[in-house]
Amino acid sequence: MEEQFAIRQAEFITSAGTEGNYPETLPCEIAIVGKSNVGKSSLINRLTNNQKLAKTSSQPGKTRLVNFFLLNKALYLVDLPGYGFAKASKTEQKSWGALLDRYLQSGRLKHLFMLIDIRHAPTQDDLMMFRYLIYYNIPYTLIATKSDKIAKTKRKQEANKRAKELGAPPFAIPFSSETGEGKAEILSRIGQIYRDCEAIVKDSSEE
Repeated sequence: MEEQFAIRQAEFITSAGTEGNYPETLPCEIAIVGKSNVGKSSLINRLTNNQKLAKTSSQPGKTRLVNFFLLNKALYLVDLPGYGFAKASKTEQKSWGALLDRYLQSGRLKHLFMLIDIRHAPTQDDLMMFRYLIYYNIPYTLIATKSDKIAKTKRKQEANKRAKELGAPPFAIPFSSETGEGKAEILSRIGQIYRDCEAIVKDSSEE
């Protein structure tokens, strides 16, 4: 298994709206995207061992801005607004779409964690999001949330099935914010992404 990335320090930095008032760039920036209520904020809180860092809510559509969290004073973890919130007005949905679009095309993003619900086939919004990231050639990792809701023996199989239904290679990390399943694997992934970003910076400075 890859070396695990230890999050020793995590803090909320800022929220950005459609005007794109993002913080100063860092070599590594990883964003989290998924439909409303799929568990983005819960994932952040579990990874950082801080249940109050990212605001969670049972009400879908809570995240309406691009929220930046600084890990180890070295890289950003970014919580993107959830998509597919049916109760939102057309104007709100359009505004969230513009927010997401602006960020994903900003050139800041190095990797995207796309969250899908392990219990259900991908929604039309999930399929659209996945096509978008493939079109823009955004590196990604699929994470199948709420894994504790299904039998342990079926988790890996169901996670991979969801990925295949999305049109991706059949692999997703089963994750539960309740039990912490998948946390070590996700931290290892963050560590690998961070090291790759650092290597690119080092190579460019030596040219």
